[in-house]
Amino acid sequence: MKPAHFPHRVAVAATLCASLLFPSLGQAQEQAPREILERSFCVFDPVGANGPLFAITKTFQPVALKRGIKLDLRAYTDEKVAAEDFKAGQCDAVLLTGTRAREFNKFTGSLEAMGAVPGEEEMRLLYNTLSQPKARPFLVNGPYEVAGVFPAGAIYLHTRDRSIDSVEKLQGKRIATLDYDEASVRMVRHVGASVVGSNSANFAGKFNNGSVDLAYAPAVAYQPLELYKGVNPDGAVVRYALAYMNFQVIMHRDRFPDDAGQMVRDQAIQRLDEAYGIIAEAEAGIPEEVWMSLPQEDTAEYDKMLRKVRLSLLEDGVYDERAIKLMKAIRCRVDGARAECAS
Repeated sequence: MKPAHFPHRVAVAATLCASLLFPSLGQAQEQAPREILERSFCVFDPVGANGPLFAITKTFQPVALKRGIKLDLRAYTDEKVAAEDFKAGQCDAVLLTGTRAREFNKFTGSLEAMGAVPGEEEMRLLYNTLSQPKARPFLVNGPYEVAGVFPAGAIYLHTRDRSIDSVEKLQGKRIATLDYDEASVRMVRHVGASVVGSNSANFAGKFNNGSVDLAYAPAVAYQPLELYKGVNPDGAVVRYALAYMNFQVIMHRDRFPDDAGQMVRDQAIQRLDEAYGIIAEAEAGIPEEVWMSLPQEDTAEYDKMLRKVRLSLLEDGVYDERAIKLMKAIRCRVDGARAECAS
């Protein structure tokens, strides 16, 4: 697969969820005709108005207009600014990563908790659970509702040196860390590594030029952010899911019909296979020799380390207890032999 294809696939993975909001609302418009709704939708795209996320989102403007909603799409290269504008009421809806979404809904912002979702089977069960109407109370927080959550894939550790193959060997290493994410900072410090403050726009450059020893990212970022430049010739991508990245569409509840969020979730759950197809294709695009699998004892150490960090973040109020308990129940349903399932 040519690298040029990947930005498009990253965009599709994110906007599958975002695009659902407006056609679904349009169906409500058809059932009860009213004046055209003018609504703003702020889209985080690191490239801006010329980027793949924003470009694909634009294709939904004419569709939404036919269904009675006039969209004002606004591109943001800084996710923090997009979140702040949404909070200030300058955006009716916004597309953010799950980490940024935490300030609007701690429950859905906890779905990226480290080690909480080991794989696709667990994530599918989680999304199926959250798509049920009875789950809505967890998705509403004051004036906000999470209208859709969509997967972007497992987050993997990328290393420039494949001899760094255990938790112990992370000590003293420099890791590009999203410094606005307390969970990531806590994990890096927990293993004795050095936090090198980064953001979504510059972490790849730091990894590729050797300013850091390691970085973490989903497979869909490997080609478009040229992470292979940092991995080659002596590095690897560790085949262990540190967490599971997602995108979230959040809306001001009072600016949309009351059943809008559930309509989005009903549609989104029907398109999970499409999203996972994109993720699988991206993971298959990483050469097999680049992947590094961990011995069972090292995997157990990672599990133990992430659990310890996860519980400390829960104790400090960073994560939502209900979300953490739900994901544990799902992990134990899939694999009852896990050590944590005995308690």
